[in-house]
Amino acid sequence: MINKVVDSVAAALADIRDGATVMIGGFGGAGQPAELIDGLIAQGARDLTIVNNNAGNGDTGLAALLATGRVRKIICSFPRQVDSHVFDGLYRAGKIELELVPQGNLAERIRAAGAGIGGFFTPTAYGTDLAKGKETREIGGRMYVFESPIHADVALIKAETGDRWGNLVYRKTARNFGPVMAMAARCTVASVHEVVDLGALDPEHIVTPGIFVHRVVQVARTATGPAGFKQAA
Repeated sequence: MINKVVDSVAAALADIRDGATVMIGGFGGAGQPAELIDGLIAQGARDLTIVNNNAGNGDTGLAALLATGRVRKIICSFPRQVDSHVFDGLYRAGKIELELVPQGNLAERIRAAGAGIGGFFTPTAYGTDLAKGKETREIGGRMYVFESPIHADVALIKAETGDRWGNLVYRKTARNFGPVMAMAARCTVASVHEVVDLGALDPEHIVTPGIFVHRVVQVARTATGPAGFKQAA
């Protein structure tokens, strides 16, 4: 019997190794798998490469992971904001490497990994520092930059509801990077607020099929999420 539901966050993350590339879903606080991030902090893996939309808010969630000093590199599209002081301090001290990627490119590079595409050409970033060292090509009279896919060892994502096969349904904008990250990782761990019986999810409403999910862990809904973001009921 296929049953991807695990008993605890600790069990779901126990085999993440040092040096792993870890994708973490979320757009700021929306869809950020806070419990899985806390679990990764407790698990202790080091020398990590993190792929995320931003570089953390305040002192919780992703920012708390960065503060441990166990992240070697972050690949993101929006590293600096009003409360990104943890990342700012690490970067200015030369303690973390940053690969800055325009947001559309970031999403497409992750999607390309999941789709088995070897790379793609995009006009975004042509003529800027972000294109330095990359192949460029003229296509149809316009210049393009070659971008490579981003693969991950592990993806940590958050969904609203799942079943024991790993089928997932998200809640509104909490969906964001979750679906493409699930496809791009060798192992996808999803936190959900509710685990339902097989057949309870309408197949037409399933966003991430269970084939892309390896572990599901149920977490309680909290009143506030990372950095004080209010969680939807």
